[in-house]
Amino acid sequence: MASNSINQPLLNPSHHLSQLEKSIAPRKRFRRCRSAPLAELVPSDVNEDGSLPRSRSIFSKLHPGFKKVCLFLTIYLGVGTVCFYLFGDQIKGEKTNVILDALYLCIVTMTTVGYGDLVPNSVPTKLFACAFVFMGMALVGLILSKAADYMVEKQEILLVKALHISRAVGPTEILKEMETNKVRYKCIMTFILLLALISIGTTFLATVEKLDTLDAFYCVCSTITTLGYGDRSFSTSAGRAFAVFWILTSTVCVAQFFLYLAEVSTESRQKALAKWVLNRRMTNVDLEAADLDEDGVVGVAEFILYKLKEMGKVSQEDISLAFEEFEDLDVDQSGTLSLSDLALSQRNKEANK
Repeated sequence: MASNSINQPLLNPSHHLSQLEKSIAPRKRFRRCRSAPLAELVPSDVNEDGSLPRSRSIFSKLHPGFKKVCLFLTIYLGVGTVCFYLFGDQIKGEKTNVILDALYLCIVTMTTVGYGDLVPNSVPTKLFACAFVFMGMALVGLILSKAADYMVEKQEILLVKALHISRAVGPTEILKEMETNKVRYKCIMTFILLLALISIGTTFLATVEKLDTLDAFYCVCSTITTLGYGDRSFSTSAGRAFAVFWILTSTVCVAQFFLYLAEVSTESRQKALAKWVLNRRMTNVDLEAADLDEDGVVGVAEFILYKLKEMGKVSQEDISLAFEEFEDLDVDQSGTLSLSDLALSQRNKEANK
């Protein structure tokens, strides 16, 4: 070893420069990774001068998810209200206004509250209620929850500013803070909204429905948890008009809160696992397992993949699928991707069709 080092020059400028470029280049590539292009942004969405088109109406500014939610909810409540209105004489219970009662029954059925103050009393209405409640649960679970999640995310920036009101926070710091504690902030925002809805519901029941404060709070809790004993409910026209909006909002809110709470617990366990993996000493066995190409050394990409597998972020199946896609795109089998590889790959796919 000593003789070899003596025969070689102590400082070879070209060799030193090439080694330095090799050590720096991978870091630049991995640290300056660009995000994938937005799927929503297609060439038809861009004007001739390269700028984005301006919104021409209020509805065009709405998120596409909200348009879908509004459409499905309108159809669902419209069909349900019409059907329950037509079967009004086959529904028993405390009635106020025929149309309002039909809409109110739609809401308590969709949210599975089921007070029992209005119930189907014939075979057709019972069968319709059975089908209606399953569609309502699917609507709440698949559509309304996504809309609520989007709304909460929009309010995160206000929460971050409120938490850092004592010092000036720039847009970059706000985005970084939101990305780091995204789930926790969503949980906090939902909890604040839930407290507000509980307070509003309790106050309304105590003032309009003339319930005792304890009974009003009891009715609110049994409603938002969809327990719905039925001993306390909305019995006036004003109360049922309020319940149409309040029950739907509060039940979705409490479901989202417990969902975010579970996400916070899962995220904390994942962070603890990631901390343990990063602080654990790497052994020879780890080095051998991380050496994917079996060349005796571990590169940056191999090291990152190994650590991500230990953290449970990716699996071997994910890596294999990505590697297969890379091999398909690497037409010249050079081990790297270029524009010519992509063009040849696309040409081969079109020829095989």
